[in-house]
Amino acid sequence: MKKIGIITLNGYFNYGNRLQNYALQEVLRSLGFHVETILIDNNTSNTRRKNINLISKIKKIKGMKINKIFEKTTFKLWYYTHKNKIKKYNNERVQRFIKFTHDHILETKYCISDNKILNDLANSYDYFVTGSDQVWNPRYNKGSSIYFLTFAPKIKRVAYSPSFGLSSIPTEYLENYKTWISEMASISVREEAGARTIKKLTGRDAPVLIDPTLVLSKGKWLSIAKHAPNKPKKRYLLTYFLGEGIHNHKDVIKQIALENKLEIVNLANIKDFKAFITCPSEFIDYINSASMFFTDSFHGCVFSILLEKPFIVFDRIENGPSMNSRIDTLLSTFNLQSRKWENIKDKKQVFDIDYSHVQPILEIERQKAFNYLKEALNVKDEDKL
Repeated sequence: MKKIGIITLNGYFNYGNRLQNYALQEVLRSLGFHVETILIDNNTSNTRRKNINLISKIKKIKGMKINKIFEKTTFKLWYYTHKNKIKKYNNERVQRFIKFTHDHILETKYCISDNKILNDLANSYDYFVTGSDQVWNPRYNKGSSIYFLTFAPKIKRVAYSPSFGLSSIPTEYLENYKTWISEMASISVREEAGARTIKKLTGRDAPVLIDPTLVLSKGKWLSIAKHAPNKPKKRYLLTYFLGEGIHNHKDVIKQIALENKLEIVNLANIKDFKAFITCPSEFIDYINSASMFFTDSFHGCVFSILLEKPFIVFDRIENGPSMNSRIDTLLSTFNLQSRKWENIKDKKQVFDIDYSHVQPILEIERQKAFNYLKEALNVKDEDKL
């Protein structure tokens, strides 16, 4: 059986990251490959990066209003007084993410890094697939060439739906990105902005493909979903915010919950300890059982669509370049732009969502994904198990 090594962002902290890794593995397995995710050691010191982050934080504080500074200061005080409890729950959350990974994702027993590539790595696999997730976001890959598969022969380098995460690439990375992307044997991206970036850098046309989480069926996802023991027994409004949008919209969220007699559950708020330790399998169950879902997360939107749940998406609010292009592409692909908060004109629209047109689009997009992978990996239908 031919082998594929997946290169993606590793870690035990983000739902979308774990679930897209699992999905890509399963999609590649369905094509008849033995699939492993290659672990990458990113624990290298980067003083320049830390200094840039510090400068950014100082600039951000200078631009804040007094009430925002007060809110952040209050949270810092709360965080300090609960630090032992926070450490305990953070550790528990990580352990539950590790268990999900051990149960569902085949990872290598070794790690690689820019300074440590195994001598026989390139010959150990028939292909290497980088993606999906934000593997080409310099904030996360730290400018590493590993995520562009430069350690492997060019013919073995395949990109499946990777994301830049940003609408533009910082100047200091442009030359390397241009070279590394030009050398990919097969290339695709997750959002329209990424396709434009590749065209501008290399002149290549990159197809925009759906995230691998969307390639798997609803039934497949529910088969690995796990009942969340801390889930409310009554109807609830679920939130999952990775940026700071929840602070700007907490009043309207409270009002909608109150008017509809919904309990509020905040998955990404460490103050909500019981929900905070939710594992990826329970994340699916939480969304599937929610009466309403508010999020700024790409994969939050993905699972709302897959599970056909009412959801509202907010722009991600954080320091630095916009990270909303991939959500814009997702909503545009499925004609769901109405789910953006700025397009909600009446509170009645919050629960008013029609998914009848989505399944035909999804089937077309899934076929595009499989067609791309079959060509990139030289798969013939008769070769599949």
